[in-house]
Amino acid sequence: MKKIISISVLCIFIIGVVSYKIDIGGIEHKASIYRDKDSIAYMSKAENNSFYIYKNDEWNKVFIKGVNLGATKPGYFPGEFGITKEDYLRWFQYISDMNANTIRVYTILKPDFYDALYEFNSRADNPLYLLQGVWINEEYIAKYKNAYNPLIKDSFKSDIDTVIDVLHGNKVVTQKPGMAYGIYNSDVSPYVLGYILGIEWDPDFVINTNKSNQNATQYDGTYLYTKNASPFENFLCEVGDSCIRYETKNYNTQSTISFTNWVTTDMLNHPNEPLSNEDLVSVNLEHIKTKEDFKPGIFASYHIYPYYPDSMNYQKDYINFKDSEGKTNTYRAYLRDLKKNHTMPVLVGEFGVPSARGKAHDSLYLGYNQGNISEKQQGQMDAAMLEDIYVEGYAGGLIFSFQDEWFKRTWNTMDFDIADRRAYWNNQQTNEQHFGLLAFDSGQSKSSCYVDGSTQDWSNEAPLLTNRKQELFIKSDEAYVYFMIKNYRLDTDGPLLIPIDTIQGQGNVSYWKMLFERNADFVILIDGRSNSRILVDPYYDTFQYLYGEKLGMIPAATNFNKKNSGEFVPMYLCTNKSLVLPQDKITIPFQKYETGALHYGNANPSSGEYDSLSDFCAKEDTLEIRIPWQLLNIMDPSTLSVVDDLHIDGIKATKIQGIYVGVGLTDKNATTDKLKMNLYTWNPWDMPVYHERLKPSYYIMKEAFAKYS
Repeated sequence: MKKIISISVLCIFIIGVVSYKIDIGGIEHKASIYRDKDSIAYMSKAENNSFYIYKNDEWNKVFIKGVNLGATKPGYFPGEFGITKEDYLRWFQYISDMNANTIRVYTILKPDFYDALYEFNSRADNPLYLLQGVWINEEYIAKYKNAYNPLIKDSFKSDIDTVIDVLHGNKVVTQKPGMAYGIYNSDVSPYVLGYILGIEWDPDFVINTNKSNQNATQYDGTYLYTKNASPFENFLCEVGDSCIRYETKNYNTQSTISFTNWVTTDMLNHPNEPLSNEDLVSVNLEHIKTKEDFKPGIFASYHIYPYYPDSMNYQKDYINFKDSEGKTNTYRAYLRDLKKNHTMPVLVGEFGVPSARGKAHDSLYLGYNQGNISEKQQGQMDAAMLEDIYVEGYAGGLIFSFQDEWFKRTWNTMDFDIADRRAYWNNQQTNEQHFGLLAFDSGQSKSSCYVDGSTQDWSNEAPLLTNRKQELFIKSDEAYVYFMIKNYRLDTDGPLLIPIDTIQGQGNVSYWKMLFERNADFVILIDGRSNSRILVDPYYDTFQYLYGEKLGMIPAATNFNKKNSGEFVPMYLCTNKSLVLPQDKITIPFQKYETGALHYGNANPSSGEYDSLSDFCAKEDTLEIRIPWQLLNIMDPSTLSVVDDLHIDGIKATKIQGIYVGVGLTDKNATTDKLKMNLYTWNPWDMPVYHERLKPSYYIMKEAFAKYS
């Protein structure tokens, strides 16, 4: 552990201002802190729709622009805190270089984060400011469903106290499972913009709190009070007041304060929202007021995404809203609607779209979808949303997120992987893993394969098999299975089939009049640049099992229960279940898209033609393909685990030796020759190998951030 170091502070008082130089461990910091008539220090304030930061002996209006920083990198879950001080220092430089001024974190991170922030800011011409979050115990919320339960309220207050001590470099946190701990002696308080307390509130939690505490009609604290507030809002006021009181008493310091909120619990009415719990209850920060002795002020903070909830797609006044370009802009319409209901500054605490292959939701009018967005499109869309945020008079916007997060799950893919192995591989079908501007690509310094039609990545590889004149090569990494076929010309040689056998005891022995040496569960059909796809045996179709057989949301499939039907079907992901629009009184049918459709393009990030959504590419007589593991029903490649027979116990994992693969040109005439299929296997792993790569979206946002100050 780090030794506690001495701090010497030289203070020079000039007209209510304390300018001080801090020398900690040989690192010199320069900061300006405003000190009021009561000697209370603060460096930021929220007022008149904006943030102000005290710098160069004056208050400067600042547009908050930055990123949310997650707690993980590949191979680690959030409670394992695998990010090192060196990682943070490198990332802070990236964030600073992209013209950002703020980082937001959701909970206490390990001392390395605060040490790195302190060290980085000591050398930076423009420091990175911090918005510090305080998490609330979700297990207690699920169990007690009442914010006034002492285990919830008291532990929340205690955690806030701990956070304040941590930020002032004055805390030793003992080790607890899943929590950061250690000696915190880096005082980063001169860079703390404020606190954002809590999480996205579950409507049922808010409602139950209100019903269970009907006598909690008002809170009148030392620094905050309520007016016309609900019991839940009074709870927030109480913990906020406790936060201010603790920092004031112990450090003669105050900071701006907010509470996490989202569209689900905003104060607006969404009459065409099809899901009742998405417009069930409000948490209105306007009901919390400040007293004269609290100078930094309150700001509102919302997580606002363009594709969710569905009111973003179906609210009539949003659909009818046109921006300056004459475009239907439902995102900007919502921003305007929300902003006009606030008298305090409003920050968009989270916004963004994921640069993922898999998709979970559509933005019907803007196309700012939750996935199936390229890295370039991600940057363009994030930049457009930032412009909307700025033009609508918000105090700032924070992109979610700086780095990709492999441990994440998404509702429409989470049934098909193994929860406690997610952090060890890169699931391209799970959009939640790919919101970052920083990607983690497989390989120590470069990926094992870049799908660009070149044979360069395969120079040391031997073919898995040769069929007639086609040679098939295979390799894999934490994200994909890669295929290269030599002696095949995409534009002239006609359709190509790649049968794949992943699990024994099922599958088809033929397709398109071609016979296979083994029963195939999947076929990759290459049929030109715009009609290629991966197909699945209906018997092994997880989409049909989940939404047809188990949930009854789609019609039964003819061959789902039949082995060796000779049929292969498209692969889909659900993007929305059937919805009833209450205002329109119409039903929106079940929504899906063909995730097995293969996209042609160049997947090499160093190419000027780079398209991160590319699945296959051809050059002369060479074809390269990459298939995400989950499209082969592989639940965890790091342990060679696949979906077992769906018709026995549903979706569960079983281990395999590898996959059998073949290749051949389709033959219009029936043949008795069986297509040869050989085994491809790979080594399991417990820690992924990866390298960092800044996505094109990073550079687009660098330009976008430079426009606003």
